[in-house]
Amino acid sequence: MSDSSPAPVLEIWCDLQCPDCRTALDDLRALRERYGDRLEVRLRHFPLEKNKHAFAAAQAAEEAWEQGRGWAYVEAVLGRVEELGRKGEPFLVDVARELGLDAEEFDTALVDGRHILIVDADQAEGKAIGVTGTPTYVIGGERLDGGKSQEGLRERIEEIADRLLAGPAH
Repeated sequence: MSDSSPAPVLEIWCDLQCPDCRTALDDLRALRERYGDRLEVRLRHFPLEKNKHAFAAAQAAEEAWEQGRGWAYVEAVLGRVEELGRKGEPFLVDVARELGLDAEEFDTALVDGRHILIVDADQAEGKAIGVTGTPTYVIGGERLDGGKSQEGLRERIEEIADRLLAGPAH
């Protein structure tokens, strides 16, 4: 397998106000540390209706990606889901400020809705492939639902990633 072949992709369908997604952070960190650039970890948005600030949080995360600190922002917000639940959008802007991002730009992005299409598109795609709760992982064509239990999920993801990285068996 040559070095030029694209890295396997792990997609995580996530709601940034979801305590289960916060629980998944440790797994995500571990996976990103273990594989580095060999595994592309992509956050996909799946804000659930029951979490009233999740949709805004998804838009804010997109703004953070645009400003170059996507993962740091996602981890910061997920680490404080209760605070997001209590404070809503001002909290999203505060986190941006804490990370040294352009907080004014976050504020504007949440008002003008410039990232709504990306969030909507993710959500539609998630529904189309059968995502019903978060976190849901998709890797190598397999969907792993972490919304019910995350027990053994990281091991399963590592198994699939290792198989994909090993390349086709000869």
